[in-house]
Amino acid sequence: MSNGGGSVTTWVVGGCVAAVLMPVVMMVAVSGGGEAEAEEQGVGGGLKSGQVPAEYVPWVLKAGAMCDIIKPAVIAAQIEAESGWNPNARSPVGAEGLSQFMPGTWPSWGRDDDGNGRASPYDPGDAIMAQGRYDCALARQVQGYKDSGQATGDTLDLALAAYNAGPGAVQKYGGVPPYTETRNYVVRIKSLISKYESVDDPPGTLPDGRQMAMPLSGNPPVTSPYGWRMHPILGVRKLHTGTDFGVAEGKPVLAARDGEVTFAGWTNGYGNRVVISHGTIDGDRVSTTYNHMLSGLSVSAGDEVKVGQRVGLVGSTGYSTGAHLHFEVMRNGTYVDPAPWLGLK
Repeated sequence: MSNGGGSVTTWVVGGCVAAVLMPVVMMVAVSGGGEAEAEEQGVGGGLKSGQVPAEYVPWVLKAGAMCDIIKPAVIAAQIEAESGWNPNARSPVGAEGLSQFMPGTWPSWGRDDDGNGRASPYDPGDAIMAQGRYDCALARQVQGYKDSGQATGDTLDLALAAYNAGPGAVQKYGGVPPYTETRNYVVRIKSLISKYESVDDPPGTLPDGRQMAMPLSGNPPVTSPYGWRMHPILGVRKLHTGTDFGVAEGKPVLAARDGEVTFAGWTNGYGNRVVISHGTIDGDRVSTTYNHMLSGLSVSAGDEVKVGQRVGLVGSTGYSTGAHLHFEVMRNGTYVDPAPWLGLK
């Protein structure tokens, strides 16, 4: 399929021909050469043990660390869909290697990452790193469409659609284009992510003197505290039932305390939402909620979680004006200010 306007470069995804407007955004340089030194580790960027062929694990982890949106599990899911982990794969129309680059596209993204003196789509290290560079470039490009109001949707969904149908199609249709092949491709990759993604994050601890840990790593900025305010979308004065943390899309969201997931899914206002029951604390029934996350949540209803365990990734779904985490605390079914629970006041 072809995008309207501009010159196009053709490549194959999963054996099907697609087109992409050129030039594509510039690739970002990453350290390369030699054996990639990494382990199968979690907290937002790990791989489930035993799913990726051992010889490819370091490269998948390295390629999946280039940008926040394209995690190692995304890289692995794409490789399964593209080549079935066959480094010598060649499609009927000439797409080559693990990541199925076409000869005309490869020079823009391929490098000698494994340090063997050649840049080849049949060298697994070179192919996987080129895939990471290309995926991240597409993620930045479609995020630009979102920022300028030209497209809506999860950045990962749009990036995967751009990989399949070209970024021009995403721009043209303002989101995932209405091509059956492309929509099936996005669904397939998203369905495979959980096969490769590690959610066995190292257990966290409750900070001394606090009843909950921060739901994000580091020291995330509070962009809107709990309390009455003018709703930014509805335009009415309304109780803001939680605390907003303004952080980048794709940042791991962490359970604030041990508990059981009672809800994990979509709601119109909150977008992708997780609710965790923490049982009884000081005689009160306490739950926390994590909202506006990207699709592909890391937990399901009924899961037991530990403090610091990843439950999803920061997004901007539902009634949201930008990437952030809306975090809530409920005591006996009523929303209360999360700040004291987190030690913020």
